[in-house]
Amino acid sequence: MIQITQIKLPYMHTKAALENKIRKTLKLSQNDKFTYRIVKKSIDARKKPNLFLVYSCQVSCKNEHTIVKRAKNASISIVNPKPYVYPQSGEAKLLYPPLIIGAGPAGLFAAYVLAEAGYHPIIIERGKSVEERTKDVVRFWETGVLNTASNVQFGEGGAGTFSDGKLNTMVKDPANRNQFVLETFVRFGAPERILYENKPHIGTDILCQVIANMRKFLLETGAQIYFETCATDFVIEEGRIKEVICNNNRFMASVVVLALGHSARDTFQTLYNLHIPMEVKNFAVGFRVEHPQAMINDVLYGRQEMPLPAAPYKVTANFPNGRGVYSFCMCPGGYVVDSSSEEKRLVVNGMSYSARNSTTANSAIIVSVNTKDFNGTDPLAGMRFQQELESKAYRLADGRIPQQLYGDYCINKPSCGYGDFSSNTKGNTAFSNLRGLLSPDVEESFMHGIEHFANIIPGFDRKDAILSGIESRTSSPLRILRNEEFESIIKGIYPCGEGAGYAGGITSAAMDGIRAAEAIIRKYKPN
Repeated sequence: MIQITQIKLPYMHTKAALENKIRKTLKLSQNDKFTYRIVKKSIDARKKPNLFLVYSCQVSCKNEHTIVKRAKNASISIVNPKPYVYPQSGEAKLLYPPLIIGAGPAGLFAAYVLAEAGYHPIIIERGKSVEERTKDVVRFWETGVLNTASNVQFGEGGAGTFSDGKLNTMVKDPANRNQFVLETFVRFGAPERILYENKPHIGTDILCQVIANMRKFLLETGAQIYFETCATDFVIEEGRIKEVICNNNRFMASVVVLALGHSARDTFQTLYNLHIPMEVKNFAVGFRVEHPQAMINDVLYGRQEMPLPAAPYKVTANFPNGRGVYSFCMCPGGYVVDSSSEEKRLVVNGMSYSARNSTTANSAIIVSVNTKDFNGTDPLAGMRFQQELESKAYRLADGRIPQQLYGDYCINKPSCGYGDFSSNTKGNTAFSNLRGLLSPDVEESFMHGIEHFANIIPGFDRKDAILSGIESRTSSPLRILRNEEFESIIKGIYPCGEGAGYAGGITSAAMDGIRAAEAIIRKYKPN
């Protein structure tokens, strides 16, 4: 198969134009037949307002080696795509089906791989099915009545379900787990474009249905799923897991996959009390920042008459004080959402539907924090730091999302109204003063970051940019330690995903869940 990179065409072009470009690049005659598939597609706006699409395509035709040799073009090469391959199963005997705690991306993909390989896993999830969970989330946004077991953080699909369904990852994986994850999403209802988009996303609305379809498949293959079932204790004997005790059930277990998610704080405390090895981990905190999506589009695309997808951005900076400031989970055409999961604590996140058609862009603009910022150095110190911030944010607006215009934030003054545009939120809001939530050093870094990013995206520091607080769960505050076989020092426990401190997003968490499943497969034979 031939791969061609850097196929550049005007943004508005036909399918025939792409095919003609392939034919011309490979110097094929009109009689030479070929088939192709797009493997990557991205927008090139470097010469805005003139926009281009850049493709990488894989082409099948006769005499491929001769064609590549004749072309003498660095953008043309022979490739042999290798699909993801399940590992060969081991010989150790499993006394009980693998038990997976958590039905987020890591847990679902661990279950999917194990189910496909014939291991009939059991999945337990403290929250509800995605359909029932969605009802609880909408009710919370409308009324403020929180279900602490079924919300934006907890329930089938994990926290990423209500974020945007962003599927890009920086993880390089020669085993093609990344592609396997994307293909699995497509298998269960995601649009095929996610297989080649440079920054693929599904959208919360479509992702909910994809997850429901995935669950139906797991049940059909013999997996068992228990919702509203929270792990409350673990029985460990002679350095090995023996049993998992839940709020309404007990499970004998010889293999347990810990796919907890970054908000399972009660479970983190339980594991810490049981002396499961873990360590505190650096992360970042800050605010959701909203701008008009039209402004972002104009800056990144130039003024355009043609319809274009809502433009995303990514910004980052490092300052002499050692703080990194960067955008996180950017949501084009999105919403700021109340993502709280604990009583009298408030946290925000961002979300987009598949159309990405709201009037504002939002992103977390966050500042790195470390053990010097936490009260203590034990593994749970970062978790307590998050909880303190969320308690303060809750009190600022009596449980509503506290908001402030950036100009008022800079002069330490509460806001009393929006400027030239309004906020798009899911959940009730109130104007407040966000100064004092973060330490003076972090606040200073945040403002320096906004000012620096205005050099990259003019208007980023506009006085009526809307801040919403607080964004404190950008990643897990701890790491549950594991060896090269993905196993804890407690035999049979396999920590994985974002909650265990090994991933940062839907795709990377799913890939880590796959790796944990592979480790189990390599050691044990199907039950």
